[in-house]
Amino acid sequence: MAHNILDFLRGALVQHGYWALAITLLLENTGFPLPGETILLLASFLAYSEHDLRLGWIIVIATLAAAAGDNLGYAIGHWGGRPFLERYRHTFHISDALIDRGEKLFARYGAVTILFARFLFGMRVIAGPLAGVLRMPWKRFTIFNAAGAALWVTSISLVGYGFGRHWNRLMYFMRRFDLALAVAFLLLLAVWWWRARSLRNERKASL
Repeated sequence: MAHNILDFLRGALVQHGYWALAITLLLENTGFPLPGETILLLASFLAYSEHDLRLGWIIVIATLAAAAGDNLGYAIGHWGGRPFLERYRHTFHISDALIDRGEKLFARYGAVTILFARFLFGMRVIAGPLAGVLRMPWKRFTIFNAAGAALWVTSISLVGYGFGRHWNRLMYFMRRFDLALAVAFLLLLAVWWWRARSLRNERKASL
């Protein structure tokens, strides 16, 4: 099954080039459960092995498509509200646990969640629509969404390009790479939160 998907994606990239990459990432980040990460890795791999694509253009096009897709997802979620979220969940078989996890992350970290959501399994698909449903301020969403898209696309593209012909090994390590990046980011976020809290407590104590 996985082999057939890779063959299909490879054929789409060979035949349609950047358009296949852009449309897949646009739709995935809008909220459709498509293999955006896989096609990005494969495009970067092809840029190294066959030179049909250029790494620089992959990063630019994929970043724009991912950011635009999340904005579309945000708009749909914002206009559709909770009823849309329920229909969306049932249509694409999104688990209650994943929705609950997303809501807790947004409640705890706010717009910063958008920055690292792309690195968490399942969250990339629901982040945009969920942010819209929860009425996150659009300007804050746009800023963190653009930063997250650039970070995610650049990281994944460089990994795909760097692995070159070692595609099977790349797919094996990708899940662990995602998890490591997410853990590192959460640790940095925890340190920032702890320092901000300490400063607030010091200010209260000095009053």
